[in-house]
Amino acid sequence: MSHAASSRGNLRRLMDARAGGRKLLVPFLTAGYPDRKTCAEALAGLADAGADAIELGVPFSDPLADGPVIAAASELAIAGGTSIEDAFDLAAGYVRAGADRPPLVLFTYLNPAASLGPDRLAEACADAGFAAALVADLPYDEDPAVAAALARRGLPLIRLAAPTTPAERLAELARGAEGFVYLIARTGTTGAGAGTDARVAEQVAVIRANTDLPVVVGFGIGDTESARRAARLADGVVVGSAFVERLGRDGPAAAVGWMRTLRDALDRPVSV
Repeated sequence: MSHAASSRGNLRRLMDARAGGRKLLVPFLTAGYPDRKTCAEALAGLADAGADAIELGVPFSDPLADGPVIAAASELAIAGGTSIEDAFDLAAGYVRAGADRPPLVLFTYLNPAASLGPDRLAEACADAGFAAALVADLPYDEDPAVAAALARRGLPLIRLAAPTTPAERLAELARGAEGFVYLIARTGTTGAGAGTDARVAEQVAVIRANTDLPVVVGFGIGDTESARRAARLADGVVVGSAFVERLGRDGPAAAVGWMRTLRDALDRPVSV
Protein backbone atom coordinates (compact mmCIF):
# COMPACT_ATOMS: atom_id res chain seq x y z
CA MET A 1 0.00 0.00 0.00
CA SER A 2 1.32 3.45 -0.89
CA HIS A 3 1.46 6.05 1.84
CA ALA A 4 2.46 8.80 -0.57
CA ALA A 5 -0.92 10.49 -0.46
CA SER A 6 -0.19 11.58 3.09
CA SER A 7 3.12 13.21 2.22
CA ARG A 8 3.41 13.84 -1.51
CA GLY A 9 3.12 17.50 -2.39
CA ASN A 10 3.46 18.56 1.24
CA LEU A 11 6.49 20.69 0.41
CA ARG A 12 3.92 23.25 -0.67
CA ARG A 13 3.50 23.72 3.07
CA LEU A 14 6.89 25.39 3.13
CA MET A 15 5.75 28.09 0.73
CA ASP A 16 2.54 28.57 2.69
CA ALA A 17 4.49 28.87 5.95
CA ARG A 18 6.88 31.38 4.43
CA ALA A 19 3.96 33.39 3.08
CA GLY A 20 2.67 33.59 6.65
CA GLY A 21 5.96 35.06 7.86
CA ARG A 22 7.31 31.87 9.40
CA LYS A 23 11.00 31.00 9.24
CA LEU A 24 11.43 27.39 8.20
CA LEU A 25 13.07 24.78 10.42
CA VAL A 26 14.31 21.61 8.70
CA PRO A 27 16.01 19.12 11.05
CA PHE A 28 18.19 16.29 9.74
CA LEU A 29 18.75 12.90 11.37
CA THR A 30 20.44 9.71 10.25
CA ALA A 31 18.19 6.71 9.72
CA GLY A 32 18.86 4.01 12.31
CA TYR A 33 20.92 6.23 14.63
CA PRO A 34 21.64 5.49 17.38
CA ASP A 35 19.23 2.59 16.78
CA ARG A 36 15.96 2.07 14.92
CA LYS A 37 13.70 2.58 17.97
CA THR A 38 15.39 5.79 19.09
CA CYS A 39 15.41 7.15 15.55
CA ALA A 40 11.67 6.53 15.21
CA GLU A 41 11.07 8.28 18.55
CA ALA A 42 13.13 11.25 17.41
CA LEU A 43 11.21 11.47 14.13
CA ALA A 44 7.91 11.50 16.00
CA GLY A 45 9.21 14.12 18.41
CA LEU A 46 10.42 16.42 15.64
CA ALA A 47 6.96 16.29 14.09
CA ASP A 48 5.64 17.98 17.24
CA ALA A 49 8.62 20.29 17.82
CA GLY A 50 7.88 22.83 15.13
CA ALA A 51 9.72 21.27 12.19
CA ASP A 52 8.44 22.35 8.78
CA ALA A 53 10.08 19.40 7.01
CA ILE A 54 12.51 16.69 8.12
CA GLU A 55 15.48 15.24 6.23
CA LEU A 56 16.02 11.54 6.90
CA GLY A 57 19.55 10.57 5.90
CA VAL A 58 20.56 7.20 4.52
CA PRO A 59 23.69 6.02 6.38
CA PHE A 60 26.59 5.79 3.97
CA SER A 61 30.19 4.68 4.48
CA ASP A 62 31.75 7.56 2.52
CA PRO A 63 29.55 10.67 3.07
CA LEU A 64 31.72 13.27 1.33
CA ALA A 65 29.81 16.32 2.57
CA ASP A 66 29.36 15.20 6.16
CA GLY A 67 31.57 16.06 9.09
CA PRO A 68 32.67 13.78 11.93
CA VAL A 69 29.35 13.75 13.84
CA ILE A 70 27.16 12.56 10.98
CA ALA A 71 29.91 10.32 9.59
CA ALA A 72 30.14 8.59 12.97
CA ALA A 73 26.35 8.31 13.13
CA SER A 74 26.37 6.67 9.71
CA GLU A 75 29.04 4.20 10.80
CA LEU A 76 27.07 3.21 13.88
CA ALA A 77 23.82 2.89 11.94
CA ILE A 78 25.49 0.73 9.29
CA ALA A 79 27.06 -1.42 11.99
CA GLY A 80 23.56 -1.89 13.38
CA GLY A 81 22.38 -3.15 10.00
CA THR A 82 20.55 -0.05 8.76
CA SER A 83 20.20 0.17 4.97
CA ILE A 84 18.35 2.39 2.53
CA GLU A 85 15.41 -0.01 2.78
CA ASP A 86 15.28 0.64 6.53
CA ALA A 87 15.05 4.36 5.81
CA PHE A 88 11.98 3.65 3.69
CA ASP A 89 10.48 1.56 6.53
CA LEU A 90 11.10 4.34 9.07
CA ALA A 91 9.45 6.86 6.76
CA ALA A 92 6.43 4.65 6.19
CA GLY A 93 5.93 4.21 9.93
CA TYR A 94 6.24 7.95 10.47
CA VAL A 95 3.67 8.75 7.78
CA ARG A 96 1.23 6.09 8.98
CA ALA A 97 1.25 7.59 12.47
CA GLY A 98 0.01 11.02 11.42
CA ALA A 99 -1.35 12.20 8.09
CA ASP A 100 -0.65 15.87 8.78
CA ARG A 101 2.94 15.49 9.97
CA PRO A 102 5.73 17.60 8.45
CA PRO A 103 6.90 16.15 5.13
CA LEU A 104 9.97 13.93 4.92
CA VAL A 105 12.84 14.40 2.48
CA LEU A 106 15.05 11.41 1.71
CA PHE A 107 18.69 12.53 2.02
CA THR A 108 21.02 10.10 0.30
CA TYR A 109 24.18 9.77 -1.73
CA LEU A 110 24.61 8.49 -5.25
CA ASN A 111 25.92 5.03 -4.32
CA PRO A 112 22.92 3.96 -2.18
CA ALA A 113 20.58 5.50 -4.77
CA ALA A 114 22.38 3.75 -7.64
CA SER A 115 22.08 0.41 -5.85
CA LEU A 116 18.35 0.64 -6.54
CA GLY A 117 18.33 2.52 -9.83
CA PRO A 118 16.21 5.62 -10.57
CA ASP A 119 12.84 3.88 -11.00
CA ARG A 120 13.09 1.64 -7.95
CA LEU A 121 14.37 4.56 -5.88
CA ALA A 122 11.48 6.78 -6.93
CA GLU A 123 8.90 4.04 -6.43
CA ALA A 124 10.23 3.24 -2.96
CA CYS A 125 10.22 6.94 -2.02
CA ALA A 126 6.62 7.31 -3.14
CA ASP A 127 5.47 4.12 -1.42
CA ALA A 128 7.16 5.12 1.85
CA GLY A 129 5.54 8.55 1.80
CA PHE A 130 8.58 10.74 1.23
CA ALA A 131 7.69 14.15 -0.15
CA ALA A 132 11.00 14.62 -1.99
CA ALA A 133 14.53 13.28 -2.36
CA LEU A 134 17.98 14.85 -2.23
CA VAL A 135 21.08 13.13 -3.63
CA ALA A 136 23.94 15.05 -2.05
CA ASP A 137 26.75 14.19 -4.48
CA LEU A 138 24.74 14.29 -7.71
CA PRO A 139 25.25 17.58 -9.62
CA TYR A 140 22.00 19.16 -10.69
CA ASP A 141 22.82 18.97 -14.41
CA GLU A 142 23.76 15.28 -14.26
CA ASP A 143 20.55 13.94 -12.75
CA PRO A 144 18.02 13.61 -15.61
CA ALA A 145 17.16 9.96 -14.97
CA VAL A 146 16.73 10.40 -11.21
CA ALA A 147 14.79 13.64 -11.59
CA ALA A 148 12.56 12.18 -14.29
CA ALA A 149 11.80 9.02 -12.30
CA LEU A 150 10.85 11.08 -9.24
CA ALA A 151 8.81 13.51 -11.33
CA ARG A 152 6.74 10.66 -12.75
CA ARG A 153 5.64 9.99 -9.17
CA GLY A 154 5.06 13.64 -8.32
CA LEU A 155 8.20 13.95 -6.19
CA PRO A 156 10.71 16.80 -6.47
CA LEU A 157 14.48 16.36 -6.47
CA ILE A 158 15.96 18.92 -4.08
CA ARG A 159 19.08 20.72 -5.29
CA LEU A 160 22.09 21.70 -3.21
CA ALA A 161 23.84 24.99 -3.93
CA ALA A 162 27.32 25.81 -2.63
CA PRO A 163 28.78 29.18 -1.61
CA THR A 164 31.41 28.67 -4.33
CA THR A 165 28.85 28.19 -7.11
CA PRO A 166 29.29 30.93 -9.75
CA ALA A 167 26.32 33.26 -10.15
CA GLU A 168 25.45 32.10 -13.66
CA ARG A 169 25.41 28.43 -12.68
CA LEU A 170 23.54 29.25 -9.48
CA ALA A 171 20.86 31.06 -11.46
CA GLU A 172 20.52 28.04 -13.77
CA LEU A 173 20.21 25.72 -10.78
CA ALA A 174 17.56 27.95 -9.22
CA ARG A 175 15.50 28.06 -12.41
CA GLY A 176 15.38 24.27 -12.47
CA ALA A 177 14.82 23.82 -8.73
CA GLU A 178 11.94 21.90 -7.20
CA GLY A 179 10.49 21.91 -3.68
CA PHE A 180 13.06 24.20 -2.10
CA VAL A 181 16.72 25.14 -2.56
CA TYR A 182 19.24 23.97 0.04
CA LEU A 183 22.06 26.51 0.19
CA ILE A 184 25.27 25.34 1.85
CA ALA A 185 26.31 28.13 4.21
CA ARG A 186 30.05 27.60 4.03
CA THR A 187 32.74 25.56 2.35
CA GLY A 188 33.81 22.32 4.02
CA THR A 189 31.78 19.58 5.68
CA THR A 190 28.76 19.62 7.96
CA GLY A 191 29.25 20.53 11.60
CA ALA A 192 28.01 23.04 14.10
CA GLY A 193 29.74 26.19 15.19
CA ALA A 194 31.81 27.13 12.16
CA GLY A 195 29.69 30.07 11.03
CA THR A 196 28.59 30.96 7.51
CA ASP A 197 30.40 32.33 4.48
CA ALA A 198 29.99 36.03 3.80
CA ARG A 199 28.65 35.21 0.36
CA VAL A 200 25.44 33.67 1.66
CA ALA A 201 23.42 36.88 1.30
CA GLU A 202 24.70 37.33 -2.24
CA GLN A 203 23.90 33.72 -3.14
CA VAL A 204 20.40 33.98 -1.67
CA ALA A 205 19.76 37.09 -3.78
CA VAL A 206 20.76 35.25 -6.97
CA ILE A 207 18.55 32.28 -6.10
CA ARG A 208 15.57 34.47 -5.27
CA ALA A 209 15.92 36.33 -8.54
CA ASN A 210 15.46 33.05 -10.40
CA THR A 211 12.89 31.08 -8.35
CA ASP A 212 10.07 31.73 -5.93
CA LEU A 213 10.84 28.54 -3.99
CA PRO A 214 12.02 28.79 -0.38
CA VAL A 215 15.76 28.96 0.27
CA VAL A 216 17.03 27.18 3.38
CA VAL A 217 20.58 27.41 4.69
CA GLY A 218 22.49 24.49 6.21
CA PHE A 219 25.99 23.56 7.48
CA GLY A 220 27.20 25.22 10.66
CA ILE A 221 23.81 25.88 12.30
CA GLY A 222 24.45 24.79 15.88
CA ASP A 223 22.67 27.16 18.26
CA THR A 224 19.86 29.68 18.47
CA GLU A 225 21.99 32.64 17.41
CA SER A 226 23.46 30.98 14.32
CA ALA A 227 19.96 29.81 13.38
CA ARG A 228 18.56 33.33 13.69
CA ARG A 229 21.46 34.86 11.74
CA ALA A 230 21.07 32.41 8.87
CA ALA A 231 17.28 32.75 8.85
CA ARG A 232 17.60 36.52 8.54
CA LEU A 233 19.41 35.96 5.24
CA ALA A 234 17.24 33.14 3.91
CA ASP A 235 13.82 31.57 4.45
CA GLY A 236 14.94 29.06 7.03
CA VAL A 237 17.62 26.66 8.24
CA VAL A 238 18.63 23.02 8.10
CA VAL A 239 20.00 21.68 11.40
CA GLY A 240 21.85 18.37 11.29
CA SER A 241 25.08 17.74 13.20
CA ALA A 242 24.04 19.62 16.35
CA PHE A 243 20.81 17.62 16.58
CA VAL A 244 22.43 14.26 15.74
CA GLU A 245 25.11 14.85 18.38
CA ARG A 246 22.51 15.58 21.05
CA LEU A 247 20.41 12.63 19.99
CA GLY A 248 23.28 10.22 20.47
CA ARG A 249 24.52 11.81 23.69
CA ASP A 250 21.34 12.85 25.49
CA GLY A 251 18.53 10.82 23.92
CA PRO A 252 15.47 11.79 21.87
CA ALA A 253 13.58 13.77 24.51
CA ALA A 254 16.48 16.12 25.21
CA ALA A 255 17.43 16.47 21.54
CA VAL A 256 13.86 17.26 20.52
CA GLY A 257 13.57 19.68 23.43
CA TRP A 258 16.64 21.51 22.13
CA MET A 259 15.06 21.68 18.67
CA ARG A 260 12.05 23.38 20.24
CA THR A 261 14.38 26.12 21.52
CA LEU A 262 15.47 26.72 17.93
CA ARG A 263 11.84 26.90 16.85
CA ASP A 264 11.15 29.46 19.56
CA ALA A 265 14.22 31.47 18.56
CA LEU A 266 13.19 31.53 14.91
CA ASP A 267 9.71 32.70 15.93
CA ARG A 268 11.01 35.66 17.90
CA PRO A 269 10.76 39.00 16.09
CA VAL A 270 13.97 40.26 14.58
CA SER A 271 15.39 43.28 16.41
CA VAL A 272 15.79 46.37 14.26
